Amino acid sequence: MSRFHKIAEKLDAYNLDAMMVTSAPNRLYAAEFRSSAGMAIVTRSGSYFFTDSRYIEAAGKAITGAEIRQSTIETPMPALANEVIEKHNIQRLGFEEAYATVGEYNSWKEKLKCKELVPAAKLLEELRAVKEPSEIENLIAAQRIAEKALEETLEFIKIGRTEQEVSAFLQYRMLIHGSEKPSFEPIVVSGINSSMPHGKPSGKALEDGDFLTMDFGAMVGGYCSDMTRTVAIGHVTDEMDRVYHTVLAAQQAGIAAAKAGVMGKDIHAAAAKVISDAGYGEYFGHGFGHGLGIEVHENPGAGQTASVPLPAGAVISAEPGIYLPGRFGVRIEDVVILQEGGCTDIMKAPKELLVL
Repeated sequence: MSRFHKIAEKLDAYNLDAMMVTSAPNRLYAAEFRSSAGMAIVTRSGSYFFTDSRYIEAAGKAITGAEIRQSTIETPMPALANEVIEKHNIQRLGFEEAYATVGEYNSWKEKLKCKELVPAAKLLEELRAVKEPSEIENLIAAQRIAEKALEETLEFIKIGRTEQEVSAFLQYRMLIHGSEKPSFEPIVVSGINSSMPHGKPSGKALEDGDFLTMDFGAMVGGYCSDMTRTVAIGHVTDEMDRVYHTVLAAQQAGIAAAKAGVMGKDIHAAAAKVISDAGYGEYFGHGFGHGLGIEVHENPGAGQTASVPLPAGAVISAEPGIYLPGRFGVRIEDVVILQEGGCTDIMKAPKELLVL
């Protein structure tokens, strides 16, 4: 079944005549084709994909389940959309309010001849939450690339290297091993910088006694991997060792609680309790995990407010952390696939405390 057909099957549930797909992530999901410009319209009786001359030939070869049409200056995408709207008598047209700008919405409202534009981003969010086997294959392939790059980077790390040098080497090795690009700008922070969960790599040199946190990912087929490992440089203090193993125990508790049908907030609570019981509760301020797929952060999530049961086939990160301001921080991140009765951790990289 094509993904266009999957979208069409959900139109009734959202009381829509058709769904308009305009964002790059959702176009990739629906058409299984990447482009910087395009629009899809999915109706009950047919689907359409519009793009410009840069992509029209490739789209024709890659996309199945939809009629491909080329936009031009004379016939821009709104004009093509109106042809479909008139042909199928579309009155209620769904759009992705989570991605659309005010300017885009106002333009569609002015130019499109449907009776009503209906916010319907959740239709695609619901579909994307449950990963197909091909999506899982891409996610795992991206993860293996990231792990191989990490293995090589661990040999590159030494006292005197800067955070920026480590980040550059890590990205280079992912590209060498087949990543289309990094799935996001890596977080590579050491020593006092490691207490900032989303700190940026700087010119700071690695020093004896530093923790070094590396949060990074590769991309395959448009799908993102995401992992974090924290290693020590030279030696660790008793407190550093205690914090590291508290985070690891918290991650293991969250992973043990992760299964289809459980609310994300309950998975988060299992991990947070371990950190709180160890006396570090105030230093864990973010959620246990987030969805992962075409976007490195997508639904469903496993944070404090995630009150919707997670479906089988959902993919989420498992990344608790402890961050002591001005001193050091630790985060360990894996990715799990939720199933009935449990989950599968797709990570193979070791998690024991490494002292380099």
